[in-house]
Amino acid sequence: MCVAVIGGMDRLGSHYRREAERSGVELKVFNRLEGHFAPRLKNVDAVVIFTNKVSHRARHQALDVARHRNIPVIQHHSCGVCTLRECLNRLVNQEGETQK
Repeated sequence: MCVAVIGGMDRLGSHYRREAERSGVELKVFNRLEGHFAPRLKNVDAVVIFTNKVSHRARHQALDVARHRNIPVIQHHSCGVCTLRECLNRLVNQEGETQK
């Protein structure tokens, strides 16, 4: 499973990746609006948006791509590692239930 994280803190990027590894998830982290990041979201299985640390423009771009591609989105106001862990657990559990 590949998950994109939109927003969050730059300094937590390595912690996010480590947490994703523990969950068996490949993680793409977009901490700030990078030029044309939307095309890079097309191949992800889910998107996590940390709403307290993301621009409105980046959030809207991510939601548009997810809506058009039918990609599940979790939006959370907090951007800590524990929050990411909860989001990843929810996504992994949903994927497991879908495969049953």
